[in-house]
Amino acid sequence: MACCSQQICKGCSYTNGIREIRGSLDQRCPFCRHRMPKTHEDADKAFMKRVEANDPAAQREFGNRRLSEGDHVSALECWTKAAELGDLVAHFELQCFYRDGKGVEKDMKKVIYHAEQAAIGGHPMARYNLGGIEWENGRKHRAVKHWIIAANLGDDEALGVLRECYDGGFISKEDFSATLRTHQAALDATKSPQREAAEVFYASC
Repeated sequence: MACCSQQICKGCSYTNGIREIRGSLDQRCPFCRHRMPKTHEDADKAFMKRVEANDPAAQREFGNRRLSEGDHVSALECWTKAAELGDLVAHFELQCFYRDGKGVEKDMKKVIYHAEQAAIGGHPMARYNLGGIEWENGRKHRAVKHWIIAANLGDDEALGVLRECYDGGFISKEDFSATLRTHQAALDATKSPQREAAEVFYASC
């Protein structure tokens, strides 16, 4: 996460870092262009400013930190605020919280609500989970539709389930073949020389 809470992929982060090193440039945020914090203390101060400004991504990350400390109540509060501000990942985390009953009572209505909000925004795992809920409720046709959407977004688990559905006759050969092609296209779209170089670099760290 950048200092301004924007998300950046490893490939872009790595490439930007190489550009700065080769050009003997100051390290700056690739989005807002502010100088990067030099210490953990400065980074935390900048992060808390984003939290206090009700930045949804910062609120969600703050919830992650609270959860890592074992504070489920504060994590829930942060994710709820982030979700209200439109953060899709926060909706997904809340779905898991209410499904598993972590620090809250299990609530299937809230599970479905948060899963739907995340899925509508394009979260593949939330879409996959909705398929599971529909399948358990006997709405297999609706479940398959959810899994097709998730697989088209590149979700491997959804594709695996669809293979089983194809063997069981719940999806046609034509639809399954089309999903295979779209799934592969989604995966190919995430590949680039920059990302491959970043993977090699970060794996060696």
